[in-house]
Amino acid sequence: MRPLDRLLAKWVRSEVRPDSAFAAIGTRQAAPVCYVLERRSAADVAVLANECARHEVPTPHGRLLGRGRTTVAASLPLLHTRGWFDPRIERRAPPEMLRLIEAVQSDPTFDVRLVPVAVYWGRAPQKEGSWLRLLLAESWRLGGPLRKFFQVLFNGRFVMLEVGEPQSLRGLLDLLGSPGAGANVLAARIVRLQRSTFRRQRAARIGPDLSHRRTIVMDVLRTRAVRAAVAAERREHQRSRRKALLLARRYGEEIAANYSHPFVTFMERFLRWLWNRLYDGVEFGHVETLREMSQQHEIVFVPCHRSHMDYLLLSYAIYTQGYAIPHIAAGINLNMPVVGRLLRKGGAFFIRRSFAGNALYAVVLMKYLGAIMGRGHSIEYFIEGGRSRTGRLLQPKTGMLAMTVRSYLRDPKRPVVFLPVYFGYERIVEANTYVAELSGLAKRKESLGDLLRALRVLREKFGRVHVNIGSPIEIDTLLSAHVPDWKTRRPEDEARAGWLSPVVDDLAQQIMQRVNAAAAVTPINLLAITLLAMPRQAMPADDLARQIDLYLALLREAPYDPRVTIAARDGAAVIAHGESMGVLQRQAHKLGDLVRIADDEAVLMTYYRNNVLHLFALPSLIACAFIGNATVPTADIQRLAWRVYPYIAAELFLKWSEAELAAIVEANLAALGRLGVLERVEGFDAWRRPASSSPRALQLSLLAQATVQTIERYYLAISALMQAGSGTLSARALAERCQLMAQRITMLYGFNSPEFSDRAMFDNFIALLLRRSVVHADERGHLVYDEVLERVAADAEFVLSEQIRHSILQVTHA
Repeated sequence: MRPLDRLLAKWVRSEVRPDSAFAAIGTRQAAPVCYVLERRSAADVAVLANECARHEVPTPHGRLLGRGRTTVAASLPLLHTRGWFDPRIERRAPPEMLRLIEAVQSDPTFDVRLVPVAVYWGRAPQKEGSWLRLLLAESWRLGGPLRKFFQVLFNGRFVMLEVGEPQSLRGLLDLLGSPGAGANVLAARIVRLQRSTFRRQRAARIGPDLSHRRTIVMDVLRTRAVRAAVAAERREHQRSRRKALLLARRYGEEIAANYSHPFVTFMERFLRWLWNRLYDGVEFGHVETLREMSQQHEIVFVPCHRSHMDYLLLSYAIYTQGYAIPHIAAGINLNMPVVGRLLRKGGAFFIRRSFAGNALYAVVLMKYLGAIMGRGHSIEYFIEGGRSRTGRLLQPKTGMLAMTVRSYLRDPKRPVVFLPVYFGYERIVEANTYVAELSGLAKRKESLGDLLRALRVLREKFGRVHVNIGSPIEIDTLLSAHVPDWKTRRPEDEARAGWLSPVVDDLAQQIMQRVNAAAAVTPINLLAITLLAMPRQAMPADDLARQIDLYLALLREAPYDPRVTIAARDGAAVIAHGESMGVLQRQAHKLGDLVRIADDEAVLMTYYRNNVLHLFALPSLIACAFIGNATVPTADIQRLAWRVYPYIAAELFLKWSEAELAAIVEANLAALGRLGVLERVEGFDAWRRPASSSPRALQLSLLAQATVQTIERYYLAISALMQAGSGTLSARALAERCQLMAQRITMLYGFNSPEFSDRAMFDNFIALLLRRSVVHADERGHLVYDEVLERVAADAEFVLSEQIRHSILQVTHA
């Protein structure tokens, strides 16, 4: 061991990514190894040598060429300055690479394995606690010996080695060679390939080497598309060329982020303190997907939008895993004084809520997206547009998706992958605001004063937060499924729109389905979906524990998706957690304690129920068939599911296609049978519920309540249309009438479910009836129906009790 190795072994603490990296290198008896380092540094070589010794693989101190060619390893740096007093970077291939190539070409039996190694000093953000360490953390700058000395001194305890797969030099020569290519040309090609690999790794770990914000904006303004849009702006609005260019520049500066790596490293420390203050923990699920996708893909994060905390939580979770934070699309309403400036430094770029008709703004935004993606930076945006106030996913807005896909089609440098992300909160920070807005108050515009007033939440606790990554969606695969020859097509925007729109719509639906498929089930979700099924949101403690145990067993017996995580052990633990969070109140009684939702939490609990309603939608729909029927043939259950499923699937973004439905229904029936809440009728293809007086019958009834209100809403809309008559109401008039009727039902029967009268729910249901040709619009825009709608109404009646049907019909006739 050399002196520097021994010295750094006592001080430096390093970790290797991936963990199994050295297993592929093998022992000293294997083929020779040459470690290709990103930068020339004696400290980097010493750290690598110590890790090699620890893993019992060849160290980088050996010699491959010269006297007595050996099988031990050597090291070869790619980037270094030309000298102590010449800071310019040497771009030519290292002489060592030339000699290796010549040796391999001259001796057919000789080969060398190239192993790329990058060393990051201070890239352990979850452990950094010193401002000085953050200042000396890894960056793109090629520092000198003095900076490296201070990096070793202050960041030596937090070092990361990223070790790549060994590559055969002879194999690379065969791959990159061409007739007549000399050693110099081949060395340049191999070095270019290795440097490209290191750039991707460094961009994934610390973020890309972004130039100044003003430079990016100027690059955007120089693009052909923006110049054409400026010319169109001049013609359309009779502006001078200078004014049109200034307008485009103002749009660019309004949009562009001002990413600052030092600011991000400072913010990590602040956010760590904030999360410890607010939450009992932040769980980052399925992080292995991020590791798999980050090396070879341009990543677009597409999370659901629950809270303003979403921006910060996802960036924090990504950064603490050792990856650069994404550029985040934020609404222009957040571009407030001081706050907007800080958000820009954290990677936020601002977009207007609507820019329909503003072609120049749209082109500048699209080219800006292309610019930051072309520089290797991941991006993040919320395709729901705004935060969900009901806990359900909102219908996706496809504008940003379309821009991303178009940017990729114009310049497909690296394959793009979309990563859906699910946020699961046990308590939402904006709880009081959401309750007020659901009660009818207008949404308030964000302001700096609101931010300062929100600081009082630091005195409260909000439980645990779950950030789950969903299954990735590769844009190349999606495009090939829709348009197999898309790589050969390069039409203009107008011609492309015909085949691009279905691709974007399918992409949006897949994202929403995969967000829901990565749901996190928390104790608060389970309490909400159970207690809201009771008329007064109260149950005996023992019954509540048994019902929650049933739901937990159902999630395991008939899992919705492998990415669903369950953060609960059993019913008793869930109740205890709810009491500790202040969500439940316990009332002692001689016959057994009663547990109920706290008075000030009842409305908000619908939010947490709706977060996971999709996981129980299908078993709940099956249970609905037994509300008024003791025994139901399997064929009737399948018919009911086939009839109602498309509407529930569209509302809750369920992942199964209609072709898969029959098998999924059978699997859920079998699971309910194993759990004892349904019984198969021997000798007859049918199922029956347990005896009405049994605890199992109560459990089945409570399970049904999860979707009963949804079916009631459908029945209300159909009844209102049928009562008005065919060809009488437009879609808009029907939705308005349904909203008023739903509000009346809520007042009469005391539903604690604000989304029951949500106008958007009725709009989406009526639109789906039109798309599925259950109803039609005549030349006046009025809705016309036939017996198909009557069959849908009959199936809805099949699952609703007589009392509920009469209550709805009473309101529609009134």
